[in-house]
Amino acid sequence: MHRTAPQGLRPPRKGRTIRSIIWDFGGTLVDTYPDVDRALARAAFADDDEQHLAEVAALTRISSGHAIGELADRTGVAEDVLRAAYDGVKELWQHTPAPVMPHAREVMAAVTEVGGLNLVATHRDRGSAEQLLRATGLAVDDMVCAPDGYERKPSPQMVQVLLERHRLAPAEVIAVGDRPGDAEAARAVGVTGLLLVTPGIPLALPANLPQIASLRELLPMLA
Repeated sequence: MHRTAPQGLRPPRKGRTIRSIIWDFGGTLVDTYPDVDRALARAAFADDDEQHLAEVAALTRISSGHAIGELADRTGVAEDVLRAAYDGVKELWQHTPAPVMPHAREVMAAVTEVGGLNLVATHRDRGSAEQLLRATGLAVDDMVCAPDGYERKPSPQMVQVLLERHRLAPAEVIAVGDRPGDAEAARAVGVTGLLLVTPGIPLALPANLPQIASLRELLPMLA
């Protein structure tokens, strides 16, 4: 069945075959943000009303560490308290995991069907990532985690490691993440990087950064 290319993205050039995807983890494969945002809002403001959730969300989309530091400065709540709230979310996920992002399973299955690889480059610690993969039933072909000793994005190191480990040509891979740094890391080593936009969350975006509103928009790019 022929699929129409999503608005704002070009289909692969003639002769170019896209099979593999390098995924970010939280906010891209698994919808981790709502639980984290609620926990930090309750710890910082003693409630999770719409205004406070929006304030926290704008910070966590940079990073959880940034959010904890910034919220501590704004509210006077100790970073240790906020960190404990964040760690409590990981405990929650042991019995109530965060949901898989819409269409992630569909796209991952399509990657496997065309003989490609589903790879992950994440800032999340390996234990937390592997626990969520088990809990959600997601199967990935390889995963590189920054806490294992790799530079955090927008450094391209994790992307480069995955390319070299699996002998992948950059032109045959796409990368998707929910933060500009995910796409910038990919672009630095010749991989097409796409930003999965979170509605209502303002981000400072580099020029000419391709965006998608749904993971399903990745399907037309796969061979």
